[in-house]
Amino acid sequence: MNRLKLGIPKGSLHDATLELFARAGWKITIGSRSYVPSIDDSEIECLMVRAQEMARYVETGALDAGITGHDWVVETGAEIVELAELIYAKQRLARIRWVLAVPEDSKIRTACDLAGKVIATEVVRITQRFLEEHGVTARVEFSWGATEVKVPKLADAIVEVTETGSSLRANRLRIVDTVLESSTVFIMNRASATDLWKRQKAENLILMLQGAIAAANKVGLMLNVRRGDLPNVLSVLPALKNPTISPLSDPDWVAVNTIIEEEVVRQLLPKLKVAKAQGIVEYPLNKIVL
Repeated sequence: MNRLKLGIPKGSLHDATLELFARAGWKITIGSRSYVPSIDDSEIECLMVRAQEMARYVETGALDAGITGHDWVVETGAEIVELAELIYAKQRLARIRWVLAVPEDSKIRTACDLAGKVIATEVVRITQRFLEEHGVTARVEFSWGATEVKVPKLADAIVEVTETGSSLRANRLRIVDTVLESSTVFIMNRASATDLWKRQKAENLILMLQGAIAAANKVGLMLNVRRGDLPNVLSVLPALKNPTISPLSDPDWVAVNTIIEEEVVRQLLPKLKVAKAQGIVEYPLNKIVL
């Protein structure tokens, strides 16, 4: 039987990835001490791997494919194929940034002020490339973690990853510049990507994962409205593209079906009621395939 050897990220992306697979239709089960998860798909073989190491194992062929950050592909310099971008992170559906940060009272205002300084970071290669682009010579030291606490006593600045900036603010750090913007990516070994079966399996998986991401934080909305009141309803109704309008058995009425952001429902329903919509039904979505 053909199988796709797939790396599942261990670490910050772990929980979000398992949740995403569940919404996409795959159940992954992990034992408390196991690095070999089980998945309810006999054509996929999973292995838990740190996101920082994923690209290297995919490059060597130990894995056919994997999910990791674009940042770690850049940092390792691995020669792989990035098949698709998956816009999700640890806390939300968004890209992340590696930023240059300093203490709030630091005199460092731009990258040029880093000359001769010490920078602590987990992404040494990315930081060195950033300094080269700005023509700055500084010492870049690898940090094993807790990078925020190393300034100002152990380093003058840090390059750290952030989604919202809340951790940096909590540690009284100020962002000077963005070093790299990154997102989660689905990567594949170059040889595996030329295998027709493995490539198709990977692309089908990506289709479902992206459909689950597209449906996150959205709901479907169905309602009935008299044809004469339809313009008023449409004027207050946001839509993914255009709402679907279908005739009902009563020729004077139509059904409207659309997709909206879940967060706007509480403001929207009263407006729809005022516009004379009736039989309003909100329902959850699992996937949206565009």
